[in-house]
Amino acid sequence: MTILELKQDIFKENEVTADGIRAELKAAGKLMINVMSSPGSGKTTSLLRTIEAFKNKGDRPRVAVMECDIDASVDAETIQAGGGKSIQLHTGGMCHMDAAMTKQGLDAMGTSDADIIFIENVGNLVCPAEFDTGAHINITILSVPEGDDKPAKYPLVYQVSDVVLVNKIDAECVFDFNRELAVERIKKLNPEAQVFFVSSKTGKGFGPEDPWIKYLEKALKEIPESPDALKKGLEALALAHGKEV
Repeated sequence: MTILELKQDIFKENEVTADGIRAELKAAGKLMINVMSSPGSGKTTSLLRTIEAFKNKGDRPRVAVMECDIDASVDAETIQAGGGKSIQLHTGGMCHMDAAMTKQGLDAMGTSDADIIFIENVGNLVCPAEFDTGAHINITILSVPEGDDKPAKYPLVYQVSDVVLVNKIDAECVFDFNRELAVERIKKLNPEAQVFFVSSKTGKGFGPEDPWIKYLEKALKEIPESPDALKKGLEALALAHGKEV
């Protein structure tokens, strides 16, 4: 009997495409960042705050955003209204982006007038973590109302992320959110992850000299070859599933 491991073939093909995208963008001096989170965590407003922070800097990088949703164009319109270049990508019912979709989006949007490209992935803590989009850096946004237990419940998305933005800290007085416990849970899964506390509502943490913005500036100057956290996370996933990935 012939057994064909389709999932393994799909992931391998995706990895080859993703590596090609990364290499091409790096050669052009362009940084791409994949943003993952639950729906409503503040992805779009966090990107707007980031764009705003760069507006206040002299030699500011140009920002473009690929908005990825199953339907609608609300987020892309919001980014454009905020001064960012954007394109709306409809995933056709898919709950995540993959490298082939990323390439289609980049080709359609164009990158000649962008230095930092954000992929605002579909709002989901499961599927997006399993697919390499071709980004140099992966980040996850954890919002205070979601609770400090999310890293324990959805470990892979934190394992594959280089950065975690803890958003909506202005709501900490309302919700039972333990900062120290959240960081402990993230670091247990991914000791190298950098954690920044921000509020996309008030702008706290998005100032031109704040750690998140300084991190992006440094990353643009030293674009990674590949997202180390992603590779390690997917290797762990492969082992957990009997090397099917």
